[in-house]
This record gives sequence, structure tokens and C-alpha cells, in this order.
Amino acid sequence: MLSRLAKSGVPTANHLKRIPHVTRDHMIVTRRMGFRSYFTDSKLNVLEGDSGRNTPEFNQNTEEMKKVVADLYEKIATVKLGGDAKTRERHVAKGKLLPRERVNRLLDPGAPFLELSQMAGYQLYGEDNVSAGGIITGIGRVSGTECMVVSNDATVKGGTYYPITVKKHLRAQEIAQQNKLPCVYLVDSGGANLPRQDSVFPDKEHFGRIFYNQANMSAQSIPQIAVVMGSCTAGGAYVPAMADESVIVKNTGTIFLGGPPLVKAATGEVVSAEDLGGADVHCRMSGVSDHYAQDDEHALSICRRIVGNLNIKKEPQCVMGNGEEPLYNPEELYGIIPADKKKNFDVRQIIARIVDGSRFDEFKQLYGTTLVTGFAHIHGYPVGIVANNGILFSESALKGAHFVQLCNQRGIPLLFLQNITGFMVGKSYENGGIAKNGAKMVTAVSCAKVPKFTVIIGGSFGAGNYGMCGRAFDPRFLWMWPNARISVMGGAQAASVLAQVKRDGLGKTGREWSEADEAKFRSGIEAEYEAQGIPYYSSARLWDDGVIDPVDTRRVLGMGLSAAMNASPEVNSKYGVFRIGRPAQRPTKIEDDAKNLTDIATPLTGKSVSDHVTPEKPQQY
Repeated sequence: MLSRLAKSGVPTANHLKRIPHVTRDHMIVTRRMGFRSYFTDSKLNVLEGDSGRNTPEFNQNTEEMKKVVADLYEKIATVKLGGDAKTRERHVAKGKLLPRERVNRLLDPGAPFLELSQMAGYQLYGEDNVSAGGIITGIGRVSGTECMVVSNDATVKGGTYYPITVKKHLRAQEIAQQNKLPCVYLVDSGGANLPRQDSVFPDKEHFGRIFYNQANMSAQSIPQIAVVMGSCTAGGAYVPAMADESVIVKNTGTIFLGGPPLVKAATGEVVSAEDLGGADVHCRMSGVSDHYAQDDEHALSICRRIVGNLNIKKEPQCVMGNGEEPLYNPEELYGIIPADKKKNFDVRQIIARIVDGSRFDEFKQLYGTTLVTGFAHIHGYPVGIVANNGILFSESALKGAHFVQLCNQRGIPLLFLQNITGFMVGKSYENGGIAKNGAKMVTAVSCAKVPKFTVIIGGSFGAGNYGMCGRAFDPRFLWMWPNARISVMGGAQAASVLAQVKRDGLGKTGREWSEADEAKFRSGIEAEYEAQGIPYYSSARLWDDGVIDPVDTRRVLGMGLSAAMNASPEVNSKYGVFRIGRPAQRPTKIEDDAKNLTDIATPLTGKSVSDHVTPEKPQQY
């Protein structure tokens, strides 16, 4: 049988011995059915994940990452407290549940909550502690339906809206609109933060945009539900007024455009908050609210029933896998990321601990090797993965553009794993058209309409951030690992460039610059870039959707993919112009050519080109 199969061109055991990664343990089966012959290999697409485990370097990496992750959890624990102890006590004394208790009791028992932007506002306003931006947002199941939950935290500055509060609220609405998630607003807010009104009120992406979004989502049949559990003042009164259905709590919930102090100042009328805009007023007289609740618990119960009556049926438009766990322990991710940021690692080791069954059908494995692309499943959902494995060359960019187009055409969500110092530079690479080839990848990523997810697992520098679906390219979600760094370039390179500019400027006026002064100048720039490049600086400003424990990556991505499946992926193959042209001859070997180049990677991260590159033959296209 085997000899006949060999003659027919079907691989036999002898043939398979010569195929990389295929061994006797792969349980190869050859069959003959009529005139058709084929073989199957249950492990052909299983990633090898044992490399480097339990070595001294692996153990050192693990210990360093554990310290970084412990710091993350320490910060999260502080943020979750909300306001100070006295403020929380006063809140509870009014018969109110704390904001996080409200969220927990709204969600289905045992249902996970994908909290977003926990570190929003971190160290952003000096002495003003605006924990979590003064608002809790995230995705969770309510009566079996995935919802976007937006809960004001009245223990933080009375629940007033700082600029970052507005930005976080709008980001939650953007996610809800993209993924067609019903919105549940747990309202307890004093409205705009008046001392910062110029940064909260007048502009397009300020407070008024919240109501614009509510109106448009309701028009798109994305339910808007409000539960008034405290103050709902001034413009904030439009949150329940513009909701599809609203609930208000007796004695604690109030809705009015102008509160008692403003009414007295404007008209001289003295009126209590309850008589002006309490539950009895709006349920019995004005009709602003639809449901009367006795307390927070009752209000949340009513809200759950409202969601249960939305008549929403989720029908994912994709071929689901079985959702098997990875073959390797996710905690080993700690040991894979080098403690020394100058060292490189194989990103396939990361993929092996995230995807179902550690199975990965790699695309163009032998071409453009500094970018890894391929198909996999995460919690059963299909994904196309684009992962950095070094500097981006023309071949890498072309490969990435091709793969992104494939996924977009097939309606397969894209996952970008960022660890990128940028695109390769140098005369031969510019002559070879790296600018236009990089632009092809940026164009493909920009025009792809399928859900895109980005996780920054290492560095995110310069134009590499653009090609790998940074924040500006509308990923549905973007998360960072606590070891990650993000900036336009590395601190050392920025210091070098700025020092040269200053030196040239001084030279034109005949002044000198001492080595000591230059060293002080450089160290200041490097320190500034380091402080601004850490994930907490990014997350405080909502440049991402949260800093996550690497071990949670698979779970977080699974919840994000599940949320995205509420909206059918848009299959759109329309792209902007791809600039073409004959490339110049590539060097025979990249690492030989790199010796004669000023290496951009070294000033960025200290990595040499050879750390990033697998030698390959010149590519003609």
C-alpha cells in the first residue's frame, strides 16, 4: 500500500521524516478510499512550546515578571477602593450600595466582568485622586445578555465628570456601538466638574457627546437603560431622559436640570431635592422615569428584568472550534519574556500559550520571517494572528498586508501581538521601497473592517505601532502587559537626536556645551521618556483599554471576541491605493548588510539587528 501511495505522490512515512517537526509520535495515518489517498497528522499544526523551560534564564525571567505583575495587582487593589474611607462610609450610610457592589449584583451569578481602563486617571490630576477615572466600565452578562455597564462612582469627587471621566464614558459607548452591546448606566453623579468645565463641556468629544451617542445607539436598536441611584444633575439628567427605559430609586435617586441651589438662586424658590426631582415626581407626575424602586437592590432586580425582555439573540457568524485549553501552562508566559529588554524571544512561544490546543496554522512561514502570521482559535472563536518577531522589513510588511487582506475577506477577526521597534532603515532598504511597502501594511490594517484586537506584549515604538494596529487604527480593544513600553522612539535615541539639535544650535552662536551638561541633558530626556513610556502612564490617559496580567490574556481575548460576535463582522475588500514599483536589489544576507548600517533598533531598545533577524535569501517580487 505505502509503495503505491509513494508512486502516486502521496506522502508516506519516509517522506514525512524529511518534513520539519514531523516525528513518529505524530500518529500519522495514511488511508485509501476508492481512488483517493490522503494522510492526516493530529499534531502538524501544534506549536512546540517546550523550548527553554526550566533554564536559569527562564526562572530569572519568571521572578522578574512576577514582581511586575504584583505591582499591577497592588495598584488595582488601591483603585478598586474608590474614594477614601470616610466618603465610602457616608455613601453606605445613605442606604446605597458601593459602586462595585452595584455592578456585581447586576451581573448574572458567577458571570465574569471584563473591566475596562481600570487605571484611568492614575496620577493624572496631582493631589486629586480620581480612582478609575471616577467611573466603572466593562462588559458582563445580565440575564444572559452581554451588556456594557457604565457605573458612576459617587465616592470619587461626588461622581463628577473630570476630563478623563468623559473620555472613559465615551470609550465605553464606542465599544458598545461597535459591538452592538446594550448599555446599562448606573447613574450617581453630580454632573460636570465645574473647576475644569473648559475641558469637559464645550468640545465635540466632551460631555454632550454622551447624549449624542445615546440617541444614535437607540436609533440603531442598541438598547439604552438607565438606573438612577443617586444624583442626576444638569446635563446628566439627559442620561435617564434619553434612555429607552429608566429606573429610579426612592429617596436617593434624583433627576433635575437645575438642583435646589440653582433653583433658589434663579427664582428664589426653596424646594427639596426629592420634591424637585425624586422618584415620586418622575414616576407619578413627569413620566421621566418608567420604574419605581424601593432601594438599590430592587432597582437592579428591575434592571435585570428589563434586559431579560430585550429579545436579543446572539448568532455568531463564524465557524466555532471546540475551545480546548492550550497544551502549555499560561503562567509560563512569565518566563518567556526576557527580563533584559535587549534580548529577543520567539513569539510563537507566546501564541502557544494563548490559542486553543496550542494549534497554529502558520501562513508564509519561510517568508518575511520577522513577522509571524497564521490562523488559530481562542475559546472557539477563529482569529488571524499577526505577531512581531523582530524589526519589520519590506518582506514582513508585504506578508502582513497580504494576511490582513485574507482575514478581512473571510470575516476573521485579527489579533495583533505587538513587540516592535519599528521598520528597518538604511540606504539599501529605502532604495528597496520599505516606505511604500510599510504603507501597504498600514493601508491594509486601516481598511480592514473585521474586529481587530491588539495586545502590546513588549515594545511599541514609532511607525511599527501604526503597522501593528495601534490605538489610532481603531482596534475593538487594546491591552498592554505591565512590562510593555510605548513611545515614538526609545529614550536613548530621543536624547541623542535632541542633543544633536541643541549642540548644532549652540554651535551656530559660537557657544560650547560641556560633556557634563550634555550628559545631564541626555539623562533628563531618557528619564522623561521612560516615565512616559510605561503602561500606567498610557492607561491613565486611555491610550489603551487596560493593563492586564499576561496570564489573563487568553481569558480577556475570549471575552472580547465573544462581545464582538454580537455584531456580524463586516466583509469589506475595499482598500486605498497600493503604491507599486520595482524594488532595488536586496543584500544577500540581512545581517551582513546590517553591519554597515546605523542600526535604529539599538538606540530604541539596545537590541542589535541580529537579535531580530533570521537570515534569508533576497526576495524578488
